[in-house]
Amino acid sequence: MIKVLVVDDQPLVREGLSTLLNLRPEIEVVGTAVDGEDAWQQSLDLLPQIVLMDIRMPGTNGVEGTRMIRESLSDVKVLILTTFNDSEFIFDALEEGASGYLLKDMPTDMIVQAILTVHHGGVVLPKDFTMQVLKDIRLKTATDYVKPLPVGIEELTEREREVLKHLGHGLNNKEVADLLFITEGTVKNHVSNVIQKLGLRDRTQAAIYAVRYGITVF
Repeated sequence: MIKVLVVDDQPLVREGLSTLLNLRPEIEVVGTAVDGEDAWQQSLDLLPQIVLMDIRMPGTNGVEGTRMIRESLSDVKVLILTTFNDSEFIFDALEEGASGYLLKDMPTDMIVQAILTVHHGGVVLPKDFTMQVLKDIRLKTATDYVKPLPVGIEELTEREREVLKHLGHGLNNKEVADLLFITEGTVKNHVSNVIQKLGLRDRTQAAIYAVRYGITVF
């Protein structure tokens, strides 16, 4: 079973989501937390595989909580819980190492699927919501998030660009391999090359890069 920690400052959301997820045979909710710092402390004690992290909380918010967890426990993956009003924080959380985000009011089946996707190495970037997030960011920050392609992109081969584009859609290695008719091992090598050439930390940053610079088109 996938061990999950649920983080939300609202008891109703926190306990309700925990109860629903515990009904699924593939998931075990090992604990709950009320803010980012509590999530970090609980993660150190409970060692969950996935942290479902609310992004906007009193005290330590989800962005800072994600940073603390990812710095201390690199194997623990964070999936952000958000609303349409939180777009300004989403890319900050992703850049701190979150593996994606989803809306709080999504059906439980979609939340479970997102957990499975992240657990198996994918990134969750909901298509319609990501388009709205990008629109909001463009309006609020002008050129902060939508920039001309950096020079480093020229170092990528055509195949590496294809792989990068699919990373922006949140696909895992198997899904990319199936689309490009190559092996998972080859995809893994391409992903490693992309990360190294672009000076990125991990595949989540690669996905953000692809979205931010328009390599991935929604």
